[in-house]
Amino acid sequence: MTNDVLLKAEGLKKTYKMGATKVKVLTGADLAVKKGEFIAIIGASGSGKSTLLHILGALDVPDSGTVAFAGRELSRFGAGELNRFRNKKVGFVFQFYHLLDELNVLENVYLPVMAGRSVPGWFLCRKWAKNRAAELLKQLGLSERARHKPYQLSGGERQRVAIGRALMNEPQLLLADEPTGNLDSVTGNSILDVLEKLNLAGQTIVMVTHDDRIAQRAGRIVTLVDGKIVHNSKGTKS
Repeated sequence: MTNDVLLKAEGLKKTYKMGATKVKVLTGADLAVKKGEFIAIIGASGSGKSTLLHILGALDVPDSGTVAFAGRELSRFGAGELNRFRNKKVGFVFQFYHLLDELNVLENVYLPVMAGRSVPGWFLCRKWAKNRAAELLKQLGLSERARHKPYQLSGGERQRVAIGRALMNEPQLLLADEPTGNLDSVTGNSILDVLEKLNLAGQTIVMVTHDDRIAQRAGRIVTLVDGKIVHNSKGTKS
């Protein structure tokens, strides 16, 4: 693996059982992600986009094939290493935000730091964590919302909070699964503006979408058909 390749997937296959039926979702998907890239994975509903993204982020495991991060295969990671990988190396942004309504916006953003530390460890770093969360909210234009609960926010604001949470531990890779799928076009474009700005600052991003217009905002577009990557093209921002 060359030094500029951050993530590499080879021959990924995944089948799910639905009762007596077996559904082949991935049938040999290959993907290499270079540091600093903004890649959009596009495909029809059911083509395996989300499954591929979940496997890249170690939220799921393939039936066969390999995923390597910074030259190391994820299958060789122990349970503790995988937890640290998901907590610190990768940030996740989902279509439905997955914020905790019992926590305010600031607390939702610094939650990954709390989750990755023991109680004594949290007390040692909580001042830094709160300051970093506040800075992220400032960058995302949400400083005035820091003490609000998620249910008090608009959809676009909630997705920006989710992006802040994903960036909290300064991940090397940001994975976004239909990040604009629950938003109107104007709000969705504002989220894409945020992702573009992050990418210009050096953040590596892999985004899943079914919408070609959204995919065009990325630097590279890969198309998933019948569980395989069948096409690569440049987005308008390349």
